[in-house]
Amino acid sequence: MNKDSKYLLVDASVLPEVFSKVIDVKKILSKGVAKTVHEAVKEVGLSRSAFYKYKDYVFPFYETSRGKVMTLFFVVEDFSGILSRIINEIAAAKANILTINQNIPINGLADVTISIETQGMVKDIQEFMDEIGKIEGVRRQEILARE
Repeated sequence: MNKDSKYLLVDASVLPEVFSKVIDVKKILSKGVAKTVHEAVKEVGLSRSAFYKYKDYVFPFYETSRGKVMTLFFVVEDFSGILSRIINEIAAAKANILTINQNIPINGLADVTISIETQGMVKDIQEFMDEIGKIEGVRRQEILARE
């Protein structure tokens, strides 16, 4: 990449399949599912030349957030331990919590805003948010801001 590089945020559904496959190969390699590029590209049905052509230019959205501050927003049911479960999921992802703000519950629901630093995260953001969404009592989760 050079100093004239331009970055765009594009929904993967409108891009050629090759870009998603490059991401898949990178995931397979990073998780150790395949030991070589040859094995990984074979698994996803991509040529090695296509992988090498795009590997330095295609990144999952979460990789562009590494080392950044993200503000997450949750609507949670008001019961004991719900915030603890969310914090445990953040700890499991190796994100660093910077701030936590929980509003007083109204009608059995509370808003929670948590700012995290993503430098050490071991999960991608989408997987991380999906796992938090599976916690009993989490009604809504979203990323409010990225810095």
